[in-house]
Order: sequence, then structure tokens, then C-alpha cells
Amino acid sequence: MKHTLIASSIAACLLIATVPFSAMASDKEVQATDLVDIFEKLGGSHPGFRKAHARGMCAIGTFVPSPNEYFRGAALLANGDLPVAMRFSLGGANPNSDERAPGTRGLGMQIKLPSGSFHTFTGNNFPVFAGKDPETFFGFLSTLLPDENGKTDPAKTMAFIQANPSVQANAMWNQGAKTPASFANTGFFGLHTFYFNQASGEKTKFRWDIQPSLGVKTLDKDEAAEMPEEFLVDTFTKQLEEGAVSFTIMASLGEEQDSDIDPSQQWPNERPQVALGTVTVTANGGDACKNTNFDPNMMSSGFTPSADPVLRMRSPSYAISFGKRLSNQ
Repeated sequence: MKHTLIASSIAACLLIATVPFSAMASDKEVQATDLVDIFEKLGGSHPGFRKAHARGMCAIGTFVPSPNEYFRGAALLANGDLPVAMRFSLGGANPNSDERAPGTRGLGMQIKLPSGSFHTFTGNNFPVFAGKDPETFFGFLSTLLPDENGKTDPAKTMAFIQANPSVQANAMWNQGAKTPASFANTGFFGLHTFYFNQASGEKTKFRWDIQPSLGVKTLDKDEAAEMPEEFLVDTFTKQLEEGAVSFTIMASLGEEQDSDIDPSQQWPNERPQVALGTVTVTANGGDACKNTNFDPNMMSSGFTPSADPVLRMRSPSYAISFGKRLSNQ
């Protein structure tokens, strides 16, 4: 909970004119191993678990495509209904995280095509990333590390946020975040920019988000305190028994001036959106997601990732975490 408490002080920090010291992102190029290591330092060592989003649940379902002119010819939308594996999660490396805590919730979704290829969507419930590049993100995480006495320094975190504007939108989101009532009542943002390359040579620039059919619902602090420490799986299961749990995958269409390399910048809300399809959850997935690597750069034919440095860093980071998990490290 202490990182949440730090985040709750962020709004005040952004209003302070001066801070004890400046804290800019490091000039050192951050490697994937650096990110995996720092997540483990922050969340503790938990062999056999993911180094980020360690606590979660799996579900299975069906993707029903919504063909449209912007993604004409995409195999993802031209092969009828497709099987889906989904993993919902909490942020952080601790598999015993308190589900009553506000903050990050994640989703990994992998759709299997008849060819045997996969299309992966990986997102979070916040609309902007905490940093324009891996160096800034790593610098921010570094301020959350405890010292040799096991104490963290909120002033250090606040100074870093003030000195690095690309962290501020995410920090402000965290400051106001509430506890999601259910994974089925949570919206997810892909954060990064992707392209679809049509046969005509035209390229469709887009970012995706996922909208729950049951609507976004959160719990106030007092409501969350009345919940058991573990409630998300039971809540989700009950919602499945009561009726359909589904999500619509939407693509926001970018314009030339919209950044395709900075996930800390949110595109304007007025950008047009088109539906890629609907995912209907059919059952809890048990251990079906245990050995799945939800790498967002794993996409079906015609889709390509942007040059976003955070997106590019995800593949090696996920691969290292995946290898450690399989070898029980």
C-alpha cells in the first residue's frame, strides 16, 4: 500500500514551486534486464511468478470480428469467430497483493487465428504511461526503492515527477484512482501506437482500448474496505453466472500530429473510433494462461508496431520474465 500512499501525495507535489533537488532521468540506456530486476526489487522475490502483474486470473472466450474499411483484409477480422485467452491482473510483482487497493489493473489478451498465429492485446486501466521512454520510467521506479534502512523517500519521488513532465499525467491518474469493482467492470488502454498496412499501400495509424459491456464501476475507499482481501475472482465468476461478460475492442484513428512514439501522451478524445470486434467471456480459464507470454508486439498479418521505445522494450522484458517464470526463478 505504501506506493499508493506516495501516489496520493503527487498532486500536491506538482503545485510546489521548488523541491529539495532535481531528479532527471538517467542518461544511461536502460536494458530489459534492468526493468525486470527493479520490478523484483520493488515487489520482492517470488519464484515462478510474473515479474509484473503477478497476481491475476485467466478467462477464455470468443472474439467476434467487426470488419470495417480501415482494416480491410486483416486476417484478424476475416476468419470468423476466434478463440481467446485472457489474463486479468493487478499491477506489481507481488502475487499476494491486496485486491482492495486502488491503482493498476492489467489485461493480456491473445486471439488465435486458424493459421496458428496469434494476435495479442496488452493494456492497463490507465490512459497514459508513466514516462516517454524506458529511461524515464526506470528513473521513476528507482525513486520508489527503499534505502538501506527499508525506508522510502516520498520527496525524492515528488522531485522526479516535477522534473519529468512525461510522468505527470500518469501520476495524476494514480492520485485519483479508485478500486475497480471487478475485472468485468474495467476498461483497458493499449497505450501504444500500431499500424495496419493495407494491400493498397495505405497505413492506418491507431491506438486501441477495450470497453466493458457492463460499464466501468469502481469502489469508494469505504466500500473497498468492506470487501475481502481476495474478491475479484469470486465477483467475476458470479457475473459470468448471471449473464454475458463481454468487451468491445475499439481502435482510435490517429492523425499526423498524434505521437506514435510517446505513450505518455494521450490522443485527443475526438479522434474517430471504429470497432475491431467483441470478446465474450465463456468461462474462467484456470491455469490456461500460466505459460502464455502476452507480448503486445506479437500480432497477426498486416499489423506492425510503431517505433515507440517503451513498446519495443516490452518484448525483451517479457521474454526475460517468461524465461524466469518457466525456470522457477
